[in-house]
Amino acid sequence: MEKMLAAAIALLIGLLMTRVFKMLRLHLPDVTAFLIAGLIVGPHCLGRLGIEGIGFTTPAEVDNLSVIINAALGFIAFSIGNEFLLSQLKAIGKQAVIVGICQALTATLFVDLALIGLHFAMPDKISIEATIVLGAIATATAPAATLMVVRQYKAKGKLTDILLPVVALDDAVGLAVFAISFGIADSLVTGKTDMVGIVVEPIIEIVASLALGSLLGWVLTLLERTFFSNSNRLSLTIAFVVLTVALSMTSFTVGGVKVSFSTLLVCMMLGTVFCNVCPLSHDLMERADKWTAPLFALFFVLSGAGLELDVMKDKAAILVGVVYIIMRSLGKYIGSYVSCSATKCDPLVKKYLGITLLPQAGVALGMCVTAAKLGSADGILIKNIILFSVLIYELFGPLLTKWALTKSGDIQPSAVNVQDRRMSKFQEALAQNEVSPASMKQAHRNMDWRKKKAEKMKKHH
Repeated sequence: MEKMLAAAIALLIGLLMTRVFKMLRLHLPDVTAFLIAGLIVGPHCLGRLGIEGIGFTTPAEVDNLSVIINAALGFIAFSIGNEFLLSQLKAIGKQAVIVGICQALTATLFVDLALIGLHFAMPDKISIEATIVLGAIATATAPAATLMVVRQYKAKGKLTDILLPVVALDDAVGLAVFAISFGIADSLVTGKTDMVGIVVEPIIEIVASLALGSLLGWVLTLLERTFFSNSNRLSLTIAFVVLTVALSMTSFTVGGVKVSFSTLLVCMMLGTVFCNVCPLSHDLMERADKWTAPLFALFFVLSGAGLELDVMKDKAAILVGVVYIIMRSLGKYIGSYVSCSATKCDPLVKKYLGITLLPQAGVALGMCVTAAKLGSADGILIKNIILFSVLIYELFGPLLTKWALTKSGDIQPSAVNVQDRRMSKFQEALAQNEVSPASMKQAHRNMDWRKKKAEKMKKHH
């Protein structure tokens, strides 16, 4: 009962925080409101009261609700996969692949060089093994915060079109780079080189994830045809995403080689196959978006509650964390800027894409679990540095993403959107003769006035 009560109160506080932001006219994304609400219900605020069900007293209590977090990540990845229509990929596929790989590798290079220099300046604070691992973790970008900002503000345009594929590609690139970097760091610690772990297993994980997601997407499409009720089809889709998350969390060994899956990659591939093969996918996704809205909100509140503020006491972690944040941000921006120039992307995409790639959370924290195998000292330091960076990136990343999408023109002022919707309704009514001839002239005058007003507002913004 306490878990359900805590989850319900966490969601309510998160929703109320969005209203507080609007009342104060802070113009912050809902993601930021949910994360701050999470800090309020977390161990460092309401959790200190020690009242069961009112906040989370320890990080372990947040971890007990990991099933919600995993399910939400699955639906987030599924939603991103549904954006990969073949018609769009043909237009921007090459650009997205080149930009996705270049910006990830540039971030790794920048962080590695900076932290290796810091290692020689302060060898007692950070080891060479830790610098290599942190450079690999720098590749990861959080797809959840980006998708939430895009959905909340209904962002559409050239920047949004390339942003989602690049964020999705980050997971595959990050897995490969991290596996290789961790293998090198581990060999430096143990003196043994495991080529299977460094090269073979990462490739198998990526290929196996894409294959499993494709198979499940094809099966889901076949099953959808056996149902004729939209409610049953929606229930089937939701059940299948949860099933996919569960299957992607399994692993096994074949001939001494570990075969595992990436939940994000599997669910993204599930969504990609589903949207391109199933003719009903668009309608079902619109219905699923309404169902998953509270799930996503709770996901971010729990993510905020899981942020450990105690890391602020570790001065070494803060120092290295500041360098990590600065160099990763520069790497993401410069890498995307240069690769966008090389692939002849739109000037606005080239200017603002790097800013939208800053959020970092779940994937990076997952890499920290593996990094802990390096040893107690390095593992703890890496975890604290990433926790510190996640705290900064998650609080400010969504705001920067919103700013970049607004500056690029992908987010239109809400008043303009309202005018566009009203004009569409007027046009539908006129086309279907639902207005009388006497009022038709007035309707046309109103539409002309709204068009002029909307154009003025667009020019102003």
